[in-house]
Amino acid sequence: MPTIKQFQVTFDCAEPERVARFWCEVLGYVAPTPPEGFATWDDFNRTLPAEERGAWFACSDPSGVGPRLFFQRVPEGKVVKNRVHLDVRAGTGLVGEERLATLEAECARLVALGAERVRLLPADDENESCILMRDIEGNEFCLD
Repeated sequence: MPTIKQFQVTFDCAEPERVARFWCEVLGYVAPTPPEGFATWDDFNRTLPAEERGAWFACSDPSGVGPRLFFQRVPEGKVVKNRVHLDVRAGTGLVGEERLATLEAECARLVALGAERVRLLPADDENESCILMRDIEGNEFCLD
């Protein structure tokens, strides 16, 4: 049986390009270049039927290590907690006050991008602290 080496994470959302560009800023990802023959994605979208304009957008890790993120427009809004979420690993290897300071600094950067801080989950006997957050469309993620 073959082993899967790559995967893509797909987000359902209302505004694919807006959400994708938010995650590009969070993760240091990049948006793809527009299709051949188009100077911008807006130029490309103008050639599509109205219902297909802005229906999807993607971004990827410029190093090629992380998964591609794909954002697709859906008609319904987010209703309940995500069943899957991203852990943004800003404090890897750090503990205690150093970890908290690093997480708080990154949290402030992400809030400036439009994220929402939900709450601090303090360290316990098994886990270090993390901050529960929401992206610009309300999808939960952990700043870990």
